[in-house]
Amino acid sequence: MEEFLDQYGYLALSVGTFFEGETAILIVSSLIHRGVFLFPTTVLAAFGGSFVSDWLYYLIGRLNGKLFLSTRPKLQARMLPLTNFFERNRYQILFSYRFLYGFRIIIPLMIGMSGLPPKRFLVFSTITGLIWATVVSTVGYWSGRIFNLDAQVFQDNLFFVVVGFAALGLLIGLGVKKLTFKGNMV
Repeated sequence: MEEFLDQYGYLALSVGTFFEGETAILIVSSLIHRGVFLFPTTVLAAFGGSFVSDWLYYLIGRLNGKLFLSTRPKLQARMLPLTNFFERNRYQILFSYRFLYGFRIIIPLMIGMSGLPPKRFLVFSTITGLIWATVVSTVGYWSGRIFNLDAQVFQDNLFFVVVGFAALGLLIGLGVKKLTFKGNMV
């Protein structure tokens, strides 16, 4: 595990946050107290991976989303309530979507299909991405420090550590969802 982290550290974090943000960033940031990673670089690498992911899905939605849905009336009908919800709660979603665990693909696709201009999405995705990466890195750092985590602990208990951090990411996402939407989610 230590060799893997030494060899691929921040690159692995960027790839991990591209696909599954919270778990990857929590694991890496929990090793900051050991000197394996640096806090600012961890935040920037995590932000970079999730930023690229969000922009990929935003552009897919913007360039092909409506055409894709127009050829699939059943899917279009299922998307209508979500689209309406987005239109009613646009700014709450733009400020909180990174914290909504499990919506990593669908929300940027919907934002792209909504017609939100790229410059405006750039502002929101940059600000919220940096906030997200900083908050989740801070939680990971303190988890690692409190529980004295190191690479050997991860190697010996990888399944439990990953499940624990995935659950923590889910709880963070659900907490933000509850605070932001106050039960109005479709």
